Amino acid sequence: MTVILPPVPRTPAARLRWAAADGWTIARRTLTHWGRRPGETAVALLFPVLMVLMFGYLLGGGILIPGGGDYREFLLPGTFAMTMLFGIETTFAAVATDAARGVTDRFRSMPMAPSAVVTGRATADMLHSALGLAIMIGCGLAVGWQWRGDAADAALALALLLLLRLAFLWIGIYLGLLARGPESLAAVQLLVWPVGFLSNAFVPTGTMPGWLGTLAEWNPISATATAARHLFGNPGTGDSWVAEHAVALAVAWPALLIAIFFPLSVRRYRRLSR
Repeated sequence: MTVILPPVPRTPAARLRWAAADGWTIARRTLTHWGRRPGETAVALLFPVLMVLMFGYLLGGGILIPGGGDYREFLLPGTFAMTMLFGIETTFAAVATDAARGVTDRFRSMPMAPSAVVTGRATADMLHSALGLAIMIGCGLAVGWQWRGDAADAALALALLLLLRLAFLWIGIYLGLLARGPESLAAVQLLVWPVGFLSNAFVPTGTMPGWLGTLAEWNPISATATAARHLFGNPGTGDSWVAEHAVALAVAWPALLIAIFFPLSVRRYRRLSR
């Protein structure tokens, strides 16, 4: 029996439509899997809410904000940024599982756009992160957080948070393609959690020892958290050079990470079968 494969589009516009359609097909596959496992999806979305409640009501009472201000208003933008970081684990586990089970190789052998697997994964994970961020905003409003700037500043803060997630997404894809299987997730968690807590997400850097505070202040998570606090009008932005240029750094850090890990992910994906 002869199988006739569909022709590869020739024009750039046709190839772009082909890639977009195939990428959306892969994204819908991921969304369907999440829909069939609502409990697992709910736990992933609600875990950051638990962190807000734990730090806001159990631990936050002993934390003072330099310059004054409510700790929960300081906490929420930092938790938003941490939620973007935690997405690395979700992306890594999914990509590593598909690669270990041969699903990725199966997709590569099909008459589909070569970029569809990674772009479809990226699309689904960004939708997941946007939903998670919306849930976190609802949680913040419920515990007394609010933004005090205008709508344009708030929209820019949300865009910077999602830009950070996009950068971490490509790190997760690269590590997932590099790993031998999803069992390596523990090693990724050992990387993610120290990086996340070595930031100003939960504690002002001014309360840390000098060298540690400087290191935490230059963390990409700190840049986005500080920029979000500034744009939301929340306390704890600080007055250092890094804090004064937080919005620019919240763009520069993700751009640098994407410039590094996007080509690494593409290169690794192309070499999977070699």
